[in-house]
Amino acid sequence: MDLNFPAILVLAVFITGGIWLIDAVMFAPRRRALAAQEAENGVCQEDIMRHTREPVLVEYARSFFPVILIVLLLRSFLVEPFRIPSSSMMPTLLVGDFILVNKFAYGIRLPVLNKKIIEIGEPKRGDVVVFRYPLNPSIDYIKRVVGIPGDQISYRNKVLYINGRPMPQTPIGRYTGIGTGASETGSLYSMETLDGVEHAILVRAAVPDFAPGCQVLLRGPVTVPEGKYFAMGDNRDNSNDSRCWGFVPEENLVGKAFGIWMSWDTKRPGFPVAWERLGEGID
Repeated sequence: MDLNFPAILVLAVFITGGIWLIDAVMFAPRRRALAAQEAENGVCQEDIMRHTREPVLVEYARSFFPVILIVLLLRSFLVEPFRIPSSSMMPTLLVGDFILVNKFAYGIRLPVLNKKIIEIGEPKRGDVVVFRYPLNPSIDYIKRVVGIPGDQISYRNKVLYINGRPMPQTPIGRYTGIGTGASETGSLYSMETLDGVEHAILVRAAVPDFAPGCQVLLRGPVTVPEGKYFAMGDNRDNSNDSRCWGFVPEENLVGKAFGIWMSWDTKRPGFPVAWERLGEGID
């Protein structure tokens, strides 16, 4: 069963805050009154503190409430960390990369309900975005937006076409992967340009244009409807993306990926941390 972490955080805030509030309103005044009465009766300070001590449950609730609330606010409205579990965005993102996602880039949404309350911006071609998988919204996906509303998209012979124009690709050579990504060694390594955003892609000339297991083959040309986006992985022949399952609804957007704060791959030769990737931006 998938854990709904935002829901857990919201519940924890209500529970810890509720316990603290109930105690502050109902029980804390009684403890203070008892302490004052015992002081007047000459009871020693040590006994007064023992008789009027704050319950352990309330103490923990008071301590954890502000911490949980801050985590909820930061995670819901500012920045959320994610871990890359697959090779679909290689070579831009590697398996084991821990990334940061800007949660307000495409508008501020309420946690759990995912309802947008403040409009701020919209995805642009070339943005690397995290979104809730349309076929199972409990799963987060990360892909690159290649088509915005109104765009006509097609993909053939390893080339992406937007509104009838092929997106330029500059060959670099053969890719050499390490660790978990070693299986991608030998792929054609190129730089693709989308509206001035240059990013790396991997393709394999000998395999079909669409990933194995695709249920809906959007061979194109298809027009991106209003309020939806066309997303693809940079590892073009090893990505379950809009070519397979369709468009990303605007309401499924989570945020824009902007940086790598850790990269940990246990299959990496030597030490599992890729120090050179720490602090890298995401283009």
